[in-house]
Amino acid sequence: MSTTHTFRIEGMHCGSCALLIDDALEDLPGLRRTQTSMKRARTVVELAPGGATAADVIAAVEELGYTARHMS
Repeated sequence: MSTTHTFRIEGMHCGSCALLIDDALEDLPGLRRTQTSMKRARTVVELAPGGATAADVIAAVEELGYTARHMS
C-alpha cells in the first residue's frame, strides 16, 4: 500500500520551478505520483513501500535549492 505525503516548498517563483521539482522527484525509486503547485507552495507525492522515503523527497527538493518541510 502506498503512502501520500505533503510537503511545504519555499523558494519557488514560477510554474517552471514546480515542473523542475516534479522532474527531479520522478527519478526517486517507488514514486507513484507527484504534483507540485507553485501557487499553493506545496508538493504532494505518493510513495510505494520499500522505495523512496519522505527524507529522500526533502533531499531531492533541497538539492535543487528549495526548502521542503514535511507537513503530513
